[in-house]
Amino acid sequence: MTAAPAPDRNRDLAGKVALITGGGSGLGLAMTWRFAARGARVVVADHDPAAEAALSGIEGASFIACDVCVPEQVDATFERAEAEIGPLDIVVANAGVSQNGPTLELSFAEWRRVMDVNLGGVFLTAQAAGRRMVPRGQGVILLMASMYGVVAAPERVGYCVSKSGVAMMAKTLALEWAHHGLRVNALAPGYVRTPFLDDLIARGRLDADALTARMPIGRFIEPEEVADLAAFLASDEASAITGQIAGVDGGWSANGYL
Repeated sequence: MTAAPAPDRNRDLAGKVALITGGGSGLGLAMTWRFAARGARVVVADHDPAAEAALSGIEGASFIACDVCVPEQVDATFERAEAEIGPLDIVVANAGVSQNGPTLELSFAEWRRVMDVNLGGVFLTAQAAGRRMVPRGQGVILLMASMYGVVAAPERVGYCVSKSGVAMMAKTLALEWAHHGLRVNALAPGYVRTPFLDDLIARGRLDADALTARMPIGRFIEPEEVADLAAFLASDEASAITGQIAGVDGGWSANGYL
């Protein structure tokens, strides 16, 4: 039997339209670059106006200002994206915030903020995507969870709880929408070498040596490695993958040995 030709992964998203929330910095920007490089037209929905400048040089990328915590803004963003670019094939609910500090000092306002963005914003984005994709009978939705939605860590109660909710949301929506032709998965990155992580290390909030010593691969994750996983899950090569929490954490969550 003649082997099937290998797919061209350099352009495996050609003709696709993707929307990425929080796509103007960090992991979101890495995914924007990767999706565009593989042929997709990418709409970046970000609350930070500076994100528009970050898209300079990315062919096929456009910007829409959006606060993912505001239902009306999310819906308007989807309406505008589809009116200006075309029906969305891929939606990545990436926008999120961190939370790190003793639980006894965590204010309810801080708790609500991390829940509003990490859980509420992801829900609104996924729901808006589903409302448009379900009638069309196709689409891919990726939700940004975290390894700290799979394993716990002290002084991150809001972050861990919100990201574990995202992981369960992905499984629930995958089951609910599979017969409509949609796939829903979650990404669960570990410590990724972003400017945000570098800043925490520089300010002494994180110990880089201790973290990499705990990580089986002995180094931080690169943003491009997460972007590659996202691009694969968004492609037709992953047509049978749905309802999964895809870890890219260097083995952190598998490591029970301290």
